[in-house]
Formats: sequence, structure tokens, C-alpha cells
Amino acid sequence: MLERSRMSDSPEMDTPAEEEISDINESVLRQSTEILATTTRQSPQIDDLTETQEDNIRQSPEMNEPKSESPEIKQTTQESPEINIMSMFESLAVNALTTIGNPGTNVEVKGEHPSMPKKIKRSEFTPSECSDFSDEFPIPPQRSKKKDRTIEKLPDKVLLNIFSYLSHRAICRMATVCKRWRMVAYDTKLWTHVSLRPEISGLHVGSLESLLALISIRFGPSLRYIELPIELITHTVLHELASKCPNLTHMLLDFSTAMQLHDFSEMQAFPTKLRYLCICLSEVIFMEGFMRKIYNFINGLEILHLIGTYEKVEEEEEEIYEVINVHKLKSATPNLRVINLYGINFVDDSHIDAFSSNCIQLECLAVNYCNKVTGSTMKTLFQRSRRLTCLLMNGCSLQSEYVMQVEWEKSSIQELDVTATDLSSECLIDMLTRIPNLRFLSAGQINGFNDSVLKAWIEAGTARNLVALDVDASDNLTDEALHRFLSRHGSQLWGLVMSGMPHITDQLWQSVLQLLTNAKILIMGTQERLGVNIHVDQLMDGIANSCPNLERLELRWDPENLRFSDKSQKAIDILRVKCLKLKCLVLSDGRYYEIVKANFERADRTTVVRTSTNCRVSNYYLLSNYKDLIFN
Repeated sequence: MLERSRMSDSPEMDTPAEEEISDINESVLRQSTEILATTTRQSPQIDDLTETQEDNIRQSPEMNEPKSESPEIKQTTQESPEINIMSMFESLAVNALTTIGNPGTNVEVKGEHPSMPKKIKRSEFTPSECSDFSDEFPIPPQRSKKKDRTIEKLPDKVLLNIFSYLSHRAICRMATVCKRWRMVAYDTKLWTHVSLRPEISGLHVGSLESLLALISIRFGPSLRYIELPIELITHTVLHELASKCPNLTHMLLDFSTAMQLHDFSEMQAFPTKLRYLCICLSEVIFMEGFMRKIYNFINGLEILHLIGTYEKVEEEEEEIYEVINVHKLKSATPNLRVINLYGINFVDDSHIDAFSSNCIQLECLAVNYCNKVTGSTMKTLFQRSRRLTCLLMNGCSLQSEYVMQVEWEKSSIQELDVTATDLSSECLIDMLTRIPNLRFLSAGQINGFNDSVLKAWIEAGTARNLVALDVDASDNLTDEALHRFLSRHGSQLWGLVMSGMPHITDQLWQSVLQLLTNAKILIMGTQERLGVNIHVDQLMDGIANSCPNLERLELRWDPENLRFSDKSQKAIDILRVKCLKLKCLVLSDGRYYEIVKANFERADRTTVVRTSTNCRVSNYYLLSNYKDLIFN
């Protein structure tokens, strides 16, 4: 039995922890004694040895030198198994005391066996003696949990999830690490959305044979979206996609750089489950030979993008070709919901009339930067397309008399963009006072948008559902008119753009920020050099305290006009902490941009702060069909 002796300077009673350690020591040595006694009774050789012989053997100096023991001792050790048992017992007792007992404590051992010491003190064991015991009876080392926490120990499912956040270029590099990573990298679940346009962050495929192999082996049924450049658009590739990728629903075909099309005369198959098709047109290549082959396969299309070159050239300098027959295309696509004709220099009102005559389910029509559209068929468009809720006509050549002929009060229009048009003030008042449920308005860069338009709009009460307003570069709007309008409707706005106006400074924003409690998008400032300074610290503090739901913010002021102090970090910290939903903060490149970017990077929000040279914020994020209108 083990009993723990107290030190001379210890208290009279053991603490609970000391009593627990004493009980453990006693239990360990009791079990060891029982094992020894059982073994001794079963071994006839142990009975032949006397206690004196055991003491002599144990006290022999050769026992402490296992590497240089004599043949006699070695023979005796082999013939007397009790010696090994006794040594094992001593090692067990010492290990128990050294691992459980506390340093410097005395342990009193009571027992009749002569091999048991009367007192053992942990501090009495020298490092050399402990090493002798560990050499003869090594204790297996315990595994370190940190060594097991490596990426090699992760299951394939976890590794697959990590790879899903990487680009396909990075995934291909990961595939060269090892065989296991190669198998994970080539899992079809990682190849659902593929771009093969290297100039737009896509993969580069060197040959058609390589692409055909990828389609059959790596893409397969998991492929949902694919982008193909002109050199890879052949009838064999399209046939392979149709047969090997039955779940393909989104496709982009880039003909913009084409000088000559491939031969599609033998094309007999095309993906039939497409609901999204984007075609980037060329200025000089006629598409009718290709389109005639796919008309029978695109009846289920819901979203169509036709992207032009959007190059502003004079008609007399270069002749304009109608490279695609819109009138035949509309007959093959009766189920279109969203049509985006972007920057096509030959599109005019007749093409809009053609789509409206056949697409009765049309919800969104975008003809941005189609400068031949005058609005002459808008009245017919709304009469046919009763479901039309979104009309985007940025940069079109709209004429006020055509717009005023539309029966706006009977329409379902909710989202309207007439930016950079020449509509008169009378036309704007007539239109805005007759649209009952307008929720999105973009009317920037219009000279006719003035104080009288805002006043009439407020009095008509048709702005009660407005959630997004863009009046960029509306120089004829005064501070008083804007403040009056925002005092009435500012609390309901999710997006507000008041940029490009030199007379709108931080003073107006400071006065209306407390009204913009639900704002998600704010765009302010002008790139023109101002004669006054913008106190950006107070502005940031006001935004942080008034707009907790802010997601996107852009300050377009010239960096030389921004004034900030040494305490700018505090204002930035408040903005970063209170606006947790902030995804994008755009600033002009300069000293203040570097300060803000460093602040967000220290908080591991490295993708939030951007420069105005590579990022622009818009209210378009609030459109109900925004995801359908995106094209790469």
C-alpha cells in the first residue's frame, strides 16, 4: 500500500488534489504487487530463489549497465524470469511516481517484499537513471494532434469543397500536386460553369481534340454553363455538347473577333435544353448560315443576349451591316422573357416591334446603347407585352412625342432607364406622373430633368413605391429640390445616385444621410476638380451611423479634394464595424484610398476596397432581372 508522506512545511491536511494523487499511486502499486504475486506463484524458478539472492542480484552494479553486462549475468537473466519481472515492477513503480506524483514529494511504500524501497523521492532520481529505465522499457510516444492536422488528412469531400472556391486555372495547377489531388480536381462537380475564353479569365484549349476529350471525360452531365470562342465553335464541338452534356442550359458563343466562320453545313445537333443564349456579334460576319441551323433547337430559350461591338462611328465613315436576321430569330424564340440587345448599331424600332409581336411573355427588354431606337414603336410594345415590367433604354435616341403617346397608366412598367436621352421636361413630367407603380428610375444626363419635374412628381404622388433613383450629372437640379424630394421619399430608397454634379457637396449628403436609413447603394461625388474641400471623415462617420444596411458605396471625388485628419482611422473603423454588409467600396486612386484599403485588409476584408479605374457601382444591382441581364 502507498501512503503519501507530508513535507515539513506542508499543512497538516492534504488538499483534495493531493489525496486524489495519493489514491492513484496506491492503486497503481497495488495492481503491480498483485501481478507480481500471481506470477511468482506460477513460476517454480522464483520459489527456488531466496530473498538474499534477489537482493544480491538487484544490488549488482552490472544491472545498471545493460550494454556491458557479463555473460554470467546475461545467462542468469535468461534463466531467471523473475529478474525481468522485478525490473518491470520497479520501472512501473517509478513511471507511476514520475508521471502522477508531484516533484519533490516523498512516497512511503509499505510491503514485505525486499525489492520494494522504503521511501522514494522523485527528485532523487537522476536523469541518467531515468534514461536507463526508458532505454530498457521504452514508453511509446504520444501522438501530437497538431501533426495530424494537415491537408493530407482531409476527406475528399472537404478537399472538393475547398477547390470549388478556386478558378479553373488554379484547379488545373492543383491537379499537378499529386495523384489524389488530380482525382479531386477533375471531379465533374467542379466543372459545372466553364469559360474557354482565356482573354476573359478562362481556360486556354490548344486544339479541338483536347476540347472533345474534356467534354466527354471531365464535363459530362454536370456541365451547366459554357463559353466558347470563335476558334472552338464548330459543328463537331456543338454535336459533342449536345450528346455528352444533356443538362447544359447556359451558353455563350463569342463571334466578336471572327473574320470567317467555320463550315456548319453538316451540323445536325445542338443543345436542346438551353434557356440562356448569349451571342457576341461581329461587325462584318453574317450569322444567318449558322443561325439557320440552330433555329429548330432553341424554341425553349427564355433569355437572349445579342451583344454588339458598341463602337461609336459615323455612318458615312463605315457601312453598317445587319449581321443577324432578328425577324427570323423572333419566330424561333416565342418563349423569351428577357431580351438584351446591347450596343448593336443596326437595331432600330422595327426590331423591337418584331420581338413584341411574337414574345407575349416578355418581362424585360434592354436596348442600351442602340442609338437608332427612337421609341416610335413603344406604344405598340406596351399594348402587346402586358407583362413587361422592365424597360432599359440608356443612350437611345428617344423622341419626346413618341414617349408621350404611350399609355403609361395602363402599363405594368416598374423599372425604367432613360439615361442620356434628349427627353424634354414636359415629356418627363407627363411620363412620371402617369406611371403608377414605378420603383426604379434612372434619368441621369438629361438636361430636361430639373426642379419642376421633381416638384410635379412629388405632387402627383406616383413616387410612393420608388426604391432606386439615379440622377447622375443632372446639373439643372438644385440642392433645395433634391433635399425636398429626399425628405419626402428618402426613407424608402434602397439606392441613390447623386454624382457628376459639382454643386452637390458633402454638406447636402450630411443633411440627408439620416433620412437614408434603408440605403444599400450610394454613389456620390464628381471627378471634376472642385474649388471646395470634401471633409471625408465626417461623411464616413455619418454613413456608418445612418446606413447599417449599406452594401455598395462609391465616392467619385477627386483625391485632391478629399480632406482627412490623423483620426481618419477611427471613422474608417466605425464604417467597417457598423456596415458589415458592405461588399464594395470604390474610391479614386490616391492617398485616402491607400489608407482605407490598408484598414480593411487588416480586418481580412481584402476584396471590399477598389479603385474607380477597375470598378463602377450602379443601381442596376437592384433590378428584379439583374441576374438574367448579366453577360460576360
